[in-house]
Amino acid sequence: MDRKYCFGVDVGGTTVKIGLFQTDGKIVDKWEIKTNRENQGSAVLPDVVCSLEEKLKEHGIEKDRVKGIGVGVPAPVNAEGVVRNSANIGWGYKEVKREVEELSGLPAEVGNDANVAALGEMWLGAGKGQRDMVMVTLGTGVGGGVIVDGRPIVGSGGAGGEIGHLCVNYEETDTCGCGKTGCLEQYASATGIARVARIRLAKDNDSSALRECKPEEITAKTVFDALKEGDKVAEEIVEEFGTYLGHAMANLAAVTDPAVIVIGGGVSKAGDIILGYVEKHYQEKAFFANRHTKFILAELGNDAGICGSAKLVIDKTEK
Repeated sequence: MDRKYCFGVDVGGTTVKIGLFQTDGKIVDKWEIKTNRENQGSAVLPDVVCSLEEKLKEHGIEKDRVKGIGVGVPAPVNAEGVVRNSANIGWGYKEVKREVEELSGLPAEVGNDANVAALGEMWLGAGKGQRDMVMVTLGTGVGGGVIVDGRPIVGSGGAGGEIGHLCVNYEETDTCGCGKTGCLEQYASATGIARVARIRLAKDNDSSALRECKPEEITAKTVFDALKEGDKVAEEIVEEFGTYLGHAMANLAAVTDPAVIVIGGGVSKAGDIILGYVEKHYQEKAFFANRHTKFILAELGNDAGICGSAKLVIDKTEK
């Protein structure tokens, strides 16, 4: 059998994760290289292509057996594979698809990293078997990917699925990293949960294990650990987190009607306890036709990006 292959690439601010896949979804190999951000990240894509070619030699795979290269990047990406700005890797305007194709001689497809992570979970992870889903990534910020009929919503400028910047609190005065106020990211990210905790602890002197931490030592993990020990203040903080995230997902579901909402990122490591708080508040606001939506934890972890990037190029080349 003439087996076919493809690459999935997940470009991050510190490392680039890369996977060599069979087109049936089996991971043949996966590895990382350093993200060289010097000179506005000019070496990132050449370094990636060099690493891919070395891996083909290592496995004895001819280039004509490779369907293409899928690339996820931490920036909005339009349908032509163009990035106009990326704070994490130093790129300004960059024609990522064209550059990868010229460097490698292979077809390339490019997507936003959160969108391709969602695609990966749909293909090989928690959303397997579904074609309509939302993935929310709760890390330092809140990322998101919206899949409709098996394809990520990209949008005219590549910013489709920026769930973290849905406005969920019109009374907020503190500013989000995006420059606006009241964004979901300010309440549901790891940094947002810690922020909410510090605000809550400053209100009164109610007994809480969280008071044993200095304000700068409070993290999402310490909040969820305290919750699991029955801490009442931690429960209030998580209720606020769940309210904002659940209500935001109910609004989004009214537009996209997902079968599942997948929760990933570092905060999701707290486990199934998260799901109850979010789903409860989702059901409070969900349109009756969206109440069937299930909440599940992501399964692929750090592999979601490379899996989704591979799927991106498979879907395009098999059309």
